[in-house]
Amino acid sequence: MCGRSSLTKTEKEIEARFNATFYSEELERYNPLPNYNVAPTNMMPSIIMDEPTIIHLYRWGLVPSWAKDTKIGHTMINARLESLQEKPAFKRLISRQRCILPLDGFYEWKSDGKSKIPYRIQTADQDIFSVAGLYDQWKDPSNGQMLHSFTIITLAANAFMAQIHDRMPAILNKQMEIQWLDADLSPTAALEALQAYPSDAMTMYRVSDKVNNVRERGAELIELVDDKPLGPQQLSLF
Repeated sequence: MCGRSSLTKTEKEIEARFNATFYSEELERYNPLPNYNVAPTNMMPSIIMDEPTIIHLYRWGLVPSWAKDTKIGHTMINARLESLQEKPAFKRLISRQRCILPLDGFYEWKSDGKSKIPYRIQTADQDIFSVAGLYDQWKDPSNGQMLHSFTIITLAANAFMAQIHDRMPAILNKQMEIQWLDADLSPTAALEALQAYPSDAMTMYRVSDKVNNVRERGAELIELVDDKPLGPQQLSLF
């Protein structure tokens, strides 16, 4: 499960990292950066197969082209890697509608009795990383406007993430980004290329419970709230 993330970098930093440019009118319209608490239905930078040098802004929560309305998007924020080729909403997208989503962190909650403790997870070797996704477009029958949306692919957690959850997003390194966006790569090969990110290349630390509220967007959400961040060296403790 990946239901909340962050992207706190500037437009220029994201453009430099992915060697791509934003459409300025989209930035002016949605003003999505920085966002310390990205939630489903938010607009997020997205890079698609057909235009790898352009950064679009798509909505989180896939709305298939055949959907009657946008409500289905609330149940399609994530897509499990293991069943992508079995789900009609996802299977047809694997060939030509793959995308990557830039992030600099994501949140997950660790169960602690009756409460859940939020942690922010990052990659130790990438200041800005990306996760694999699929996108689609939906035409509003009432006004003809197009909605572009995406889902984030998840897979079984690595040993590091298993400390707090059994799933994790499909995080990509730079070579995997190129592969995932390569239109010549078959759907089977593309899916096989998605592997759990190395445990020793990830870090996490506890953050404020304020992140539970999607209306909270301040920079204080990514501040460390204790002095014992979870790291690879602590795997044996869990």
